[in-house]
Amino acid sequence: MSIKRIGILTAGGDCPGLNAVVRAVSKNALKNGIEVLGFKNGFDGLVRNEFLNITNETVSGILTMGGTILGTSNIANPFNYTLPPFGSADSPRDLSSVALHNFKENQLDALITIGGDGTLHMSQQFVDLGLPIVAVPKTIDNDLSATDQTFGFDSALAVATEAIDRLHTTAQSHHRVMIVETMGRYAGWIALRSAIAGGGDIVLIPEIPYNEDVIVNYILDRKAKGKNFSIVVAAEGAKNELGEQTVARTLPGSTDPIRLGGIAYKLSNMIEDRTKIESRACVLGHTQRGGTPTAFDRWLSTLYGAKALDMVLQGQFGYMAAFRDFKITEVKIADAISNLKRVDPHGEEVKAALEVGMSFGSSEIG
Repeated sequence: MSIKRIGILTAGGDCPGLNAVVRAVSKNALKNGIEVLGFKNGFDGLVRNEFLNITNETVSGILTMGGTILGTSNIANPFNYTLPPFGSADSPRDLSSVALHNFKENQLDALITIGGDGTLHMSQQFVDLGLPIVAVPKTIDNDLSATDQTFGFDSALAVATEAIDRLHTTAQSHHRVMIVETMGRYAGWIALRSAIAGGGDIVLIPEIPYNEDVIVNYILDRKAKGKNFSIVVAAEGAKNELGEQTVARTLPGSTDPIRLGGIAYKLSNMIEDRTKIESRACVLGHTQRGGTPTAFDRWLSTLYGAKALDMVLQGQFGYMAAFRDFKITEVKIADAISNLKRVDPHGEEVKAALEVGMSFGSSEIG
């Protein structure tokens, strides 16, 4: 099959490294005489047929830029389209046929989709309809099971670790408990690794239910031993032993019907009330998504992008580029979305954290 023109889009939440992937795909394609159309705002651009023609000038200088020059959307699902004027939350529409029409109308030979779990699910749906798609895994949550690491995670981890470093000095100066809330949805990778790297005292992750009594007793025990401050790192999706998570708001009709958040404030109030130690919350939020990608993420993104175009040239559609054992390979998209990659409560990272004295706020672990 001769490849003459391809499309590329970035969907889902933004993160550092997206532009590096777009750059690598485009430079590889243009070098091979292939035209590149960049669809705007994820799958929304494919539905609305909004794109830009990517040239070498378009991608010049974007390697170090955060975000995405193409724009993105985590709500523009062509199979359940809720954006006006074509749809609404009360009356969603299936506009996948419109997206397919625009793909054919633009005489595209392949589409490269860059995104996380939601994007990959939509990509697989289009693959099932016959669309030639190659995917690239992106998520700061690092929760895709088919790859050792997604780009964006290292940059988010660096932000979270620096925040913990900075909070140590003010916590120690004022003898406070600081609760740092990280992103990660249903996986605790950012919280766990930043807590280990930043020297957190307590880390709360979705995979290990926490108990408020254990948290309080641990902080009081530290104080009794002369430690007049504590750092608690809490993943936004951490749950208590009743299985309850802290939900910021519900989003009916969304691909992700709940928005997690607020656990830092909840814990801060609880800890201060029960220990009488001044406690403060710090929600890192979207600072973990923004800014310049780390060197590792630039490197990984470039490898992913170059591999994605090679996969197109080889006709490996329905597959995703993957990073395994420090090599770039390919896996079926269907396999990539079959399971979330979550922290193993009995794995080496949890064991190491326990061995250096960290608590998971659990009555069963540590």
